[in-house]
Amino acid sequence: MKLEDVTAMVVFARVVELGGFSAAAQALGLSKSAVSKQISKLEDRLGTRLLNRTTRQLSLTEAGAAFFERCQRVEAEALAAEEAVTHLAEAPRGLLKVNAALSFGARHIAPALPDLLTQCPELEVDLSLNDRPVDLVEEGYDLAVRIGKLGDSSLVARRLAPLRRLVIASPDYLARRGRPEHPNDLKQHECLLYAYQTGGQTWSFRHAAGDDERDVKVRIAGRLRINNGDAILKACAAGQGIALLPSFICGEATAEGAVERLLPDWEDGVAGGIHAVFPASRNLSPKVRVFIDFLLTRFGSEPYWDAPVKRP
Repeated sequence: MKLEDVTAMVVFARVVELGGFSAAAQALGLSKSAVSKQISKLEDRLGTRLLNRTTRQLSLTEAGAAFFERCQRVEAEALAAEEAVTHLAEAPRGLLKVNAALSFGARHIAPALPDLLTQCPELEVDLSLNDRPVDLVEEGYDLAVRIGKLGDSSLVARRLAPLRRLVIASPDYLARRGRPEHPNDLKQHECLLYAYQTGGQTWSFRHAAGDDERDVKVRIAGRLRINNGDAILKACAAGQGIALLPSFICGEATAEGAVERLLPDWEDGVAGGIHAVFPASRNLSPKVRVFIDFLLTRFGSEPYWDAPVKRP
């Protein structure tokens, strides 16, 4: 069935329900002649007369009466579909598919979802956690939470929180290998490598003490490469080497003394942040908007995970 056939059926149903071409035309926002043409084309396509027309009234033929019942169902389904779309556009409802990095998602998104679902009882969330890059459009995600520097993309980005990465090591490792005092000292140490790091195994730093700002890039090396930040933290705490990790992963372990922060006068030199990204759209859906606003409120300009490690 073609779209124009459905339109003609709805027009026919409205003509019968309202008892005339003029009333139907007014209700549908069409001219009387346009309504008449729709009915004539429909009768021609069906090969039978649907309405008996007189100067005073319209009446259904036998074929028209049988056809009218089916047209009413089509009209009801069309109205229900329109109402459903309008309903979804007004408030956060339906399924929201979200992708996030494993460590950040497990630590800071998943624990927040019960509060979100309480606030939005008609919302469902499908949260997928992994550290590989995903194609939002091809894989059907509504949005993703991405960590670090964003590449060129047609996606729209909304910054959720700052990103701080810290150089850390366990007390045991430092007792055995010594404490680096400058980023260049890292060349002499066993470093833990993140498999998905862009730009190769180079760590960038910016001096942040006083007014002195210097950029330093250090080519690091190590025997252990891992594709997940939490696994790197465990290896670091076990004395396997020095790690460069986001504060949202290592902040708690640093506060508890399982690892120590190194090079406190040097900041991560790689620009970036924690962003929500989503396909460009003229109308941002309420479920995406409410999810982003919820995380913005929860994290704030100074997220809670930075409190134990923020440099004075």
